[in-house]
Order: sequence, then C-alpha cells, then structure tokens
Amino acid sequence: MTSQTIDFDDITDQRYGGKAAGLAELHRMGFSVPAGFVIADAGGHGALDDALVRYSGMASRGMTPVAVRSSAVGEDGDDQSFAGQYDTVLGVDSVDNFAAAVRRCVGSVSSERASSYSGEATAAMHLVVQQMVDARAAGVVFTADPATGRRDLVVIDAIAGLGEALVDGSASPDHLVLDSSGAAVIVDCNSSPVLSDDEVAEIRAGALRAARHWGKPMDLEWAIDRAGTLWWLQARPITTLPGDLNEMDSPLAGADHVYTRCNIGEMMPGAFCPLTASVSGYAIDYAMQMTQVVARAQPRYEKPWLQVGYFYGHMFLNMTEGTALSAGILGNSREQFSMSICGRVVEELKPEPPQPFTRKLVNTVRLVSYSLSVGPAIRRLDSRIADFPVPHSDDPRLVLRQLESGVDLYCDVTLVHVRSSSRAAVAANILESTLIKQAVKSGRTEEDGRADAMRLMAGASDVESAMMLDHLQAVVKTLADDREACDRFLADPPEAAIVHLQRADSRSGTALREFLHRHGHRGYRELCMRDPSWADDPAGLGSMMQVMLRATRDTVGSAPHPVHRTDSETTPRAITILARLAQGGARGREETKAKMALMAHSLKRGYRHLGEVLARTSRLPDADLVFFFDRDELRDVVSDGDISELVQKALARRQALAFQDALEFNDVSVGRPTPETAPPRVTDADSVLGRPAGRGSVEGVVRVAKSVHDARDVQPGEILVAPVTDVGWTPYFTVIAALVTDIGSSVSHGAVVAREYGLPCVVNTLVGTQVFRTGDRVRVDGDRGVVTRLS
Repeated sequence: MTSQTIDFDDITDQRYGGKAAGLAELHRMGFSVPAGFVIADAGGHGALDDALVRYSGMASRGMTPVAVRSSAVGEDGDDQSFAGQYDTVLGVDSVDNFAAAVRRCVGSVSSERASSYSGEATAAMHLVVQQMVDARAAGVVFTADPATGRRDLVVIDAIAGLGEALVDGSASPDHLVLDSSGAAVIVDCNSSPVLSDDEVAEIRAGALRAARHWGKPMDLEWAIDRAGTLWWLQARPITTLPGDLNEMDSPLAGADHVYTRCNIGEMMPGAFCPLTASVSGYAIDYAMQMTQVVARAQPRYEKPWLQVGYFYGHMFLNMTEGTALSAGILGNSREQFSMSICGRVVEELKPEPPQPFTRKLVNTVRLVSYSLSVGPAIRRLDSRIADFPVPHSDDPRLVLRQLESGVDLYCDVTLVHVRSSSRAAVAANILESTLIKQAVKSGRTEEDGRADAMRLMAGASDVESAMMLDHLQAVVKTLADDREACDRFLADPPEAAIVHLQRADSRSGTALREFLHRHGHRGYRELCMRDPSWADDPAGLGSMMQVMLRATRDTVGSAPHPVHRTDSETTPRAITILARLAQGGARGREETKAKMALMAHSLKRGYRHLGEVLARTSRLPDADLVFFFDRDELRDVVSDGDISELVQKALARRQALAFQDALEFNDVSVGRPTPETAPPRVTDADSVLGRPAGRGSVEGVVRVAKSVHDARDVQPGEILVAPVTDVGWTPYFTVIAALVTDIGSSVSHGAVVAREYGLPCVVNTLVGTQVFRTGDRVRVDGDRGVVTRLS
C-alpha cells in the first residue's frame, strides 16, 4: 500500500466513503468482490502518481480493464445515495485513460448536478478502482421493495451484459419480485429471461445475508461473469424506504387463524395511525371479547388483539375467534357466520366443535337477552358522553390521565354498540334466511329472496345516518334557494365557503350552524383519532356541500328522497313483524354508531390538544406527531425522560402511513394478512357479482373513488364505485344514481342509507374498483347483485 492508495482489507470505517466501506465489508464477509483499491483524496497532491503505480501493477498481472468510481464521504450512506451524481468511468485499459478517468471523476465533485443534489460541497473525493467483471448478466437487488415500502419482499432487476444500461435507463431489465419464501410473485421478463432460477436464489440469499449483517434493508449491485461466478460490486442502505410498515403490528392470535377486512373495513376503512389502533381498535376488540364472555365463547376478557388484529396499519377481524361464538349458540354455523361477515362461505375457516344442545340453549338465551336488553344502556349514553369533558389543561400528564378515563368510557360505548348491532343482525338474518327459503320453495332463486328482504328492510324511519343526510340536504336546499349566497359558496374555496356561511346572518347560515350542532361530530373515517370530524374540517365539508349544491342547482328533476315503505296486503303478518324488527334493529345500530362517533370526536379533540401542548413545550416537533404513538408510549412522551429515539420512530411511522394506505388485501387471509403484491388485472370482465343491498336497476357512467376525497369529482347521475363507504360518504348519495362497493353487507351503513334513498346498491363485489374505470358505462342490478359493463 502506498501513501494514498488503500487496500479493501485496511478499510474499517466510512472515512473513504460509503462505496469503499461497503465493498470492504462485503470482502471481509467472504463475498466475491473484484480485486481493486481505493485512492484516498484523489484530487490531493501526489494521489494520481500513487494510483498510476497501483494501476500499472494490476495491468502487469492482466487485471484490466478497470472501473473507476467515486466514493465521496456521505455517498451511499443512510441518508443519501448520490446515485449517478458523480462520474463513473468503465473499461479503462491504459495508463493514459486511467489518468484521464481519475481527473474526470475528481472533477465531478464540483459539478452542478452534484452540488444541487447535496446542497453542499464535498470535502474530498475518494475513488474506488476495481477490475471489471466480464459480465454475462448484471443488475441490482433490493432486500425491501422501494416502491411499496414492504420489507417482506426482495426485488431483483437484471440485464444481459454490463449493468450500465440498467443504471442509465437505456435498456429495459427483467424485473422480479420475490416473497418471504423466495417465490416469484411478479415476473416481468423479456422474451428470454436473463437469470436462471438458481441464480435468482443465489442473488436473493446473498442479499438477505448482507441485510442481516448490516441490520437494515440493503441495495446491492452484482454481476455474473461468463463462467457463472456471482460478483458483488456495491452495498448500500436503501435510502428511500419509509418506516417499517409492520413495526406496530399486533400479536398474531394464531398461525392458522383466519383474518378478514370485511365488515370491519366498513367501520375502519383504509390504514390508521398507531394511536387510532390503540384507542378505537382496542375499544372494538374489548367490546367483541366481552360479548363472547357473555355467551361463554371465552371464559374472560383475555388480552388485547384477540378478536381484532392490526397489521400493516389496517384493522382486521379474527374470524377464527368468532367461530367459538357460532359453535356455542343455536341457529348459527360456520357457513352462516362467514356469510354474514364476508358475503360468502369461507372455506378456509375451520368450525369449532359444536357444544352440547343444553349448553348452546343457555348460551343463546344469555346472548339474546344481552342484546335485546340494550335499550336502557343506549338511553344512558348521551348523559355519560356529555359528562366527559374534552381536556384543556396545559399539564400534559393531567391531559393524558383524562384521556385514559375517556378511553374507558369509549370501551363501554363501543360495547353498547356491539350489543345493538347484534340485536340488528339477529332480526335481519332471520328475515333474510326466511325469505330465501320461501323463494327457493316457490321456484325462485336465493337472490330473489335476498332482494325481497332488502325491499322490506327499506323505509325505516328515524335512522340516524339517513336523518343526518336529510338535514345536510336541507342546508343545501336552503342555500340553493338564495342565488347570491349560492353563487358565493360555489365561488369560494371549500374551507372559506364554510367559514363565511357559518358567520352569515341568513337562513342557510342558521341551517348550517344547526346541522353542525347536531351532526358536526360525524365524518369520514370518524373513528380515526387523527382525521377531523366535519365540525373541525371545513375544507372537507365544504367540498362535499359544493358537489351537492351543484347537483341540486343543475340537475333536471328533484334529488333523491327517502323511501317510505308501505306493507303489501299480501305480506304475511309474521314477515311484516320480522321486517319491523329488522328496521328497528338498523335504527338502533345507527344510533349507537353515532354515539361511538360522538365519543371518538371528544377523544380526537383531546388528543389533538395534547399534541399542541407537547409541541408548545418542544417535547414534539409538531402537534400531529402525537397520533403516531400508542397509549403506552404516550406515558413516556409526557414524562421528563429523553424521547429523541421515540420521536424518530414516530416520524418514520408517519412517513409509512401513506405506503400502508396504498396496500390492498384479499377478503380473507390465513395467518398474518399479507397485502396483494399485484392486484388482479381484470380488463375484459363483462360483469361482477356482489351482494344485493338496494333494490332497483339503473344504467349510468362509473365514477371510481378510492377515497372520499376522490368522490369530490362525482357528477350528478353517476354510479359511484368505491372500496367501502362509511357515513362520511353518504352526502354524495343525494347526487349519485347507484352505489357499488368492494366490501360491505346488506346492513352496512352505506347500504342502509342507499336503501333509504331508493338507490340500487351492490356490495361485496371484492373487485369492483379494479374491474371498472371512471367513464365506463354499466348497469347496476340491485335486485340480483350484478354489475354489468355495457358496450
């Protein structure tokens, strides 16, 4: 080793840049690394002379041509990769060319592109000199997927020959995505694959070994020579990853347990911050466990995350735990249970052994009594919630203690809602099963029986979510009648439109204030601690009202109105009684859901206040970060200890949320739910079968809305196709002609309101948002649960 050239064996830290350090570490680990050396401070006095001596030695031993690459301090580090910012020179095969290559790479340190990338000058440019690999194939491997943020995937891009064409984008590589078992879940190759299966396995194994050694996801370059030897050319951390998407995952209740996004996905759509899981997810899990305790499906409240799971930021129901209840009561089965949750028989779900008849009878009486006796508990909810004050103290410890007592109350409110939902489900299930049997017996289909049930359940009076929509529509109608106020509301930005109208001394201003006083706690994803309710989200409410106002002003004819059903004289009295019970159940279910939203509204205001207090005292960099801790961590956050590491974790979780929200899942998963790597490409399907939830048939143009924000573009008379709809979507129901959702049931919130407004509705299509595109023309048959694309 001369004064300014260093062997890989002598490099033990980052002083010569990340590229040199990575290669040195790979060499120490026993990876095949091409021979070479590092030129320290290649622009310094005497560095080129020393390097020429080393190069001449390599040339005399036949170890040319070589590659000359930058290895600046900070390059290929944890924070920035500098990929392509400095020059690399390949195929250097003479002393003169080598000297020119060194000068060119040193000069690139001060190039405009490098300075604009890093924002600062690099103190010294070190260079890596290595023998070139006569590559048959080359490429890169990532031990996590940079596009999705998933750490359970390995991504390999491979190209024939040198990897330079891959780096500069001049050629299209083979693209492979491998799951945790090594199986290829995406294979996008040219006509002749570059790599064999054995080579893919060898690259994956080496990359994962490097990731385990460094303790972080890695980006590695490799090449395979003409003799089939795999060489490693670079190792650096992946700098573009968000926080670990699985960091806050709940414990897995069982490796063979069946989890689903159905049902709970209607109440908790999308991905949620950790605090929402720790508050709303905890409350739902508590309430479901306590219901099972009453029915003796489990002996006691065991531990959190038994009935509900939190994976990749999404909430799931544990159906396996639910079978304990269905096996212990009369009139239920695995088939009925899975149909009520997923709209299909879930074959992956294994039933629990049935209990003796006497025990099932006792359990059934206990559960039915518990559900039907919920009335007094419902009537006490308003006063109990009103007694909870939204914290306003500047003492974060006191605020957190008050919020913890609020979470206890929230658990009780959620338990009342679960009891009320059970009461609603009992009547609806009996009505549907009775009418299906009658339909089949008379030579009709099961779909006809379900349609009959939907028709009879429509028209329930005083359903909270439908009344809320009526009140909002009344605000919009009052505003539309005042042309000057209407024009101003539509001309203003959404947030300003709401603020001005709230302050207005007019009929429409009064109507809006009354609406917010009654329903301001509702909204999209209303159980999320981070998402504001309508009262605290003037921009969201304003956008929605502007859509409704344009439809009211511009649409020929009147907007949809609630359907009031009259019983047919030919409807048997027993069926009429069942229908009224089902309607009453839906009314109670929607009422208690509104109480849950009211309690959540108070808690989210309290947690937002806690964040503001912590930000003012510099415990947190901003108030929003409070939502990215769980409740246990918040106890540390309000203490006097050092929380710098915890704050960094929360910042990474916030970055991860957008990646989590983009993930899609199958309707059921066995074991830990895993996102779909590539959504099914269905481009030529003529029809999609779902579950009928709103009677009638209509043709129209599709508007696909993956979120409520996308729904702001909906036009009057369009057919809304969405993953799921909660109460925050329902104002758009006054504009659309029909509703189609990927998941849902006949008693979901969206279906209930759709029926009240006479909208054809098909739920649980599973793939509606994937099959249809905005602009498609379709027919929605709400009687049979079929959506058909029209030519």
